[in-house]
Amino acid sequence: MVVVPYSNKPAQEGLREHFVAIAASVRCSVVVYKIPARTGIDLAADTPAQIAAAASNVVATKEATGNVLRAQEIVRVMGVRMAVFCSDDALTLPMIAVGARGVISVTSNVYPDSVVRVTRLALEGRFDEARKAHLALLRVHVAMFCESNPSPTKAALAHKFGISDAVRGPLVRAPPVATSSKTSSRKYPRRRAAPPKARLASRPTNAPP
Repeated sequence: MVVVPYSNKPAQEGLREHFVAIAASVRCSVVVYKIPARTGIDLAADTPAQIAAAASNVVATKEATGNVLRAQEIVRVMGVRMAVFCSDDALTLPMIAVGARGVISVTSNVYPDSVVRVTRLALEGRFDEARKAHLALLRVHVAMFCESNPSPTKAALAHKFGISDAVRGPLVRAPPVATSSKTSSRKYPRRRAAPPKARLASRPTNAPP
């Protein structure tokens, strides 16, 4: 996964060349990660098609733009050539409804089974069930983005599993009140912390560092 370059704000041609050059230097598949709120720049709607035409191993885009219209335009233009993945958990259902193929999720670090269920139901076209399951998670999704990640995710995992909520600077720990009340309910209970020797085994493998 390669993020759109930040700070220097290149033109679209520069962005295209950036991704094509990276794709040419590796033997694996490449996912274009668009998150303009952090990078200060976005890919235009037609730039992913230009990248894909020049680099066959660019196979997907992770859409953290918060823009369902943009996602559906990429689906319309690219068809099966480039997969669109949602990056904002609260938008997973509407993005899948217009053709996204899944989500690269934050909430799944805390509730993987629940996120998988929503995604699977939506991809199977069972939207009434997917909507109900999605709305049940909505307050959790909001809590997971109350501050820059991985701080909220680590706070939620600390509340749920008893692991450390430490993060690397310049990030700081998220206040427990920001996540604990919204990620705990009768449906999503806090689990008792495992004994020290067993904690590593109970830590989700895709939890943020």
